[in-house]
Amino acid sequence: MTKARHEGVVARNRLPLPVPALALAMVAVAFFALPLAGLLWRAPWSKAWGYLTADDSLTALRLSLVCSLWATALSVVFGVPLAWLLARVEFRGRRVVRALCTLSMVLPPVVGGVALFFALGRRGIVGQYLYRWFDFTLPFTTTGVVIAQTFVAMPFLVITVEAAFRQVDTRVEDASRTLGASRWYTFRRVTLPTIRPALAAGAVLAWARALGEFGATITFAGNFPGTTQTLPLSVYLSLQSNPEAALVLALVLIAVSFIVLVGLRERWFARPGVQP
Repeated sequence: MTKARHEGVVARNRLPLPVPALALAMVAVAFFALPLAGLLWRAPWSKAWGYLTADDSLTALRLSLVCSLWATALSVVFGVPLAWLLARVEFRGRRVVRALCTLSMVLPPVVGGVALFFALGRRGIVGQYLYRWFDFTLPFTTTGVVIAQTFVAMPFLVITVEAAFRQVDTRVEDASRTLGASRWYTFRRVTLPTIRPALAAGAVLAWARALGEFGATITFAGNFPGTTQTLPLSVYLSLQSNPEAALVLALVLIAVSFIVLVGLRERWFARPGVQP
């Protein structure tokens, strides 16, 4: 990007909004900020440490971290090849496949949990054979939590990495192939290092989404302390019995998500070639 063009882009970005539009924008900011301010205002700060270190809270937090990390790993293992397929391979119905693979981003989580149950449950399309042949069931287990979290988190990685694959200069990959490198070697040593920032951003987004998953988890895996009761489920239960503890645990989840979004904001949304 030339210096003159860059200065022009910066100048346009600095043009002031009309007063009515600016006022509406401030109302929108307040709309998103007020719920967080309400939590901060009502949080029992003097008792926060006690609620965070309670046995139930620590168990739920540990389970959430373990399951979300496994879900992130599965998202990377399966999501990166899927993103490459959607970005690089032309085939009939690619738009349908992309929509199918990202559907869980907009699907109500409870509906996703029901769909998983009828697919992987004991009497599901696939689950019945897992139970019949291997005496193995996914619902109401810790593994079921991982599956539910992966289902809702993987699309965040896929769309981020797919966009990165589309921006890679294929001439560099072609040059590697002309020097005798195999497809796998080129992918591993040329393509993946090129998209590493986007891959890291997508993985962190997937982890944050998995950590905060609630609807699909409770529908597909249930709510059993120490087995499937993650931190979001613990927040939901605490609202009925101990609202103060629920506030503290909710703030933990909000803090994690907020830090992730602030850290990845420019990397995820910035336009190529424009310096923030």
